[in-house]
Amino acid sequence: MSEPLRIGVLGAARISGASLIGPARATGHRVVAVAARDRSRAEAYAAEHGVERVAGSYAELIADPEVEVVYNPLANGLHGPWNLAALAAGKHVLSEKPSASNAEEAAEVREAAAKAGTVFMEAFHYLFHPVTRRLHEVLASGEIGELRHVEAMVAIEAPPDTDPRWSLPLAGGAVMDLGCYSLHALRMLAPWAGGAPRLVSARGRQRAGAPGVDEWLDADLAFPGGATGSARCHMAYDGLEMSCRIIGSRGEVLAPNFVLPHRDDRVVVRTGDGERTERLGTRSSYTYQLEVFADRVRGGAPLPLDADDAVTTMTLIDAAYRAAGFEPRPRVS
Repeated sequence: MSEPLRIGVLGAARISGASLIGPARATGHRVVAVAARDRSRAEAYAAEHGVERVAGSYAELIADPEVEVVYNPLANGLHGPWNLAALAAGKHVLSEKPSASNAEEAAEVREAAAKAGTVFMEAFHYLFHPVTRRLHEVLASGEIGELRHVEAMVAIEAPPDTDPRWSLPLAGGAVMDLGCYSLHALRMLAPWAGGAPRLVSARGRQRAGAPGVDEWLDADLAFPGGATGSARCHMAYDGLEMSCRIIGSRGEVLAPNFVLPHRDDRVVVRTGDGERTERLGTRSSYTYQLEVFADRVRGGAPLPLDADDAVTTMTLIDAAYRAAGFEPRPRVS
């Protein structure tokens, strides 16, 4: 194996245990530092997860010469500012999605990444798992015929009212947290659809008590080749659903949980010849992601995701918000 990455983590978010700490341990990379707004939280986090040391602040972690990769799982509104700061310090950045609060800020992140000459990637981990690769393979093989329609739905039960995902100043909302996966999954079908999809219409509902924040949003898209798409998200749903269904002229292929395939690794193919279920393995999509990111940093291997892709996704998110009667998320002031 090449030299381990030396990773610094911004914040003491619970998600980091599954999204970075476990994958780093599984792949032999080092988590050298963590910083949090509250030092005692950072110390508890470091003790729990075996992080080598605690930095006194986000800025101190970014300035640390031993940190070469910054992982940013902060609240959405803090992605853009701290991605910009990390890139300005010459670090590689693995940012939780979305990369910024809106397309204008995402474009600034893209410019900063180009100037830094370092690796920047938005953490759409689902894309690296064999479940998603298999969806694409089945479509590419022609087994289900020509692409006609795709439906992606990403929904969870409501977080507490105090959760930052319900905060407009922190760039919260269902699309920011969940719908970005639905929209991204549709965008990734462009090679088999005659090109990238365009937004046709969108509708959504505001969260009671959270002005400007979407509780759910449904977006309708159209591909140049004639196929259509539905990208849906709901952040106060009755249960959990994270499905992607691709319908062709001769059949369909379904991933019941494309976002968290370690929970359900099935891919179901239905054609005139019958139905079969394939299982693609419950190894974490985050682990696959970190391997691909490390291969890019260490060996220059190609990445399917970069700062350009992040801007395109954010532009589509902003358009969906406007079409549904919301404003794009504001930058943190």
